[in-house]
Amino acid sequence: MCSNDLCEIKSVRSELIDEISNKMKDNDTIQKTCNLFKILSDNNRVRIILSLQDRELCVCELSLLLDMSQSSVSHQLRHLRNSNIVKFRKENKQIFYSLNNDEIIKLIEKGEEYES
Repeated sequence: MCSNDLCEIKSVRSELIDEISNKMKDNDTIQKTCNLFKILSDNNRVRIILSLQDRELCVCELSLLLDMSQSSVSHQLRHLRNSNIVKFRKENKQIFYSLNNDEIIKLIEKGEEYES
């Protein structure tokens, strides 16, 4: 660690620490946020989410659209389903996927605005 990263004077503003501490989210909430960003850290999962923003699609349609194998698409959809980002419905022998809500699209759009 660089010495520039350390305080040279040991002084703590207790009231400020207390104020910020009271505003902090609990560990469970923070972990849920981290899990969401882990889900969104995969390029293929984001592509699937964006593909589903206007209409529901089946695995075979997603596979063709994204140039991925059906097993790969199914694998990523399982993660998205377990994270409550997508839902599905069965129709005969087909399973159709759609977004659970549009908030995830807004989050992705916010990410597009962010410059790292």
